[in-house]
Amino acid sequence: MRMTTFDGLKAAGGLLAAVFAITPVAASAETLQLSLQNHKFHPAEAVVPANQPLTIEIDNLDATPAEFESKTLRVEKVVAGHAKISVQIRALPPGRYRFFDDYNEDTTEGFLVVK
Repeated sequence: MRMTTFDGLKAAGGLLAAVFAITPVAASAETLQLSLQNHKFHPAEAVVPANQPLTIEIDNLDATPAEFESKTLRVEKVVAGHAKISVQIRALPPGRYRFFDDYNEDTTEGFLVVK
């Protein structure tokens, strides 16, 4: 039996459909927006889904630098005054994770609630 170009494309399309049907799709990262103003995080407590990667975007609205830090999230990153940074966080199990401004730890803290 002679195969035409159309038959070949039809067979290839079926093979591609089968490959895509069984290929797992990577979980997209959740993005959390935080701002820092007057040495306070806004929101002070944020809820995000468990078991998926997370990007935290921090916008420092103050003129002075801050250091976004969390021992439980394993992150420590300086954000200059009037600047923005992004922090990549691994997929987390459910829990409550504290973060703070290391330069003003007594007054500046927040919590990430993972559910």
